[in-house]
Amino acid sequence: MYKALLSASAIAVTFLLFVPYIHSIRRGKTKPHVFSWVIWGLGTFIVFLAQLAGHGGIGTWAIGVSGIITFYIALLAYRRRGDILITKSDWAFFFMALSALPFWFLTSNPLWAVITLTLADLIGFCPTVRQAYSHPHDESIGFFSLGAARNLLVILALEYYSVTTVLFPAAVGLACLLLSLMLACRRRSLSS
Repeated sequence: MYKALLSASAIAVTFLLFVPYIHSIRRGKTKPHVFSWVIWGLGTFIVFLAQLAGHGGIGTWAIGVSGIITFYIALLAYRRRGDILITKSDWAFFFMALSALPFWFLTSNPLWAVITLTLADLIGFCPTVRQAYSHPHDESIGFFSLGAARNLLVILALEYYSVTTVLFPAAVGLACLLLSLMLACRRRSLSS
C-alpha cells in the first residue's frame, strides 16, 4: 500500500510538473528545444518498458506517464518551433542519443538498455542546457525542480531496487536539479 501511495504521488507530481509547463509553452513563455524533448520522450518510454522488465513494478508507472506526456511536449515544441536555432552540436547530440536507442534490442538485457538510455537522456539535456544558458528565461526553474522531486518519489515507490530500476530516475533527477540551479545562477548574473 505504501509503494502504491508513493507511485500515485509521483504520478500526481508528474501532472503538477507538466500541466503548467504545457500552458507556458502554449502562451509562448517557455520555448523548449524540440531535439531534447524527442530524445527524452523516446528514452523515457523505453526505460519505462525496461524497468517493467526489471521488476520495478508500480513505481515505474510515473516514468511511463512521463514518457507519454514528453512525446506531447516534443510535438508542441515542433509545432511552436520554440527554439529555431539548431546548431551542429545539437544535431550531434540528437544522433548520439538516437543511436543509443536500439541497444536494448541488440543486447536483450534491460540493464544495458537503462544504462544506454540514461546516457542518451543525459545527452538530451545538452541542447536545452545550451539554449538555457544563453536564454535562461526561456525555461522554467520550477519545472526542473519539480522534476528532481518527482524522480525522488519514483525511486521511493519502486518495488525492487537495482541499477536497472534506480539509475534512470536518479540520473535524470540530478540533471534536473543541476539545470534548475544553472538557470537560477544565470538569471541572477544577467540581472545584476
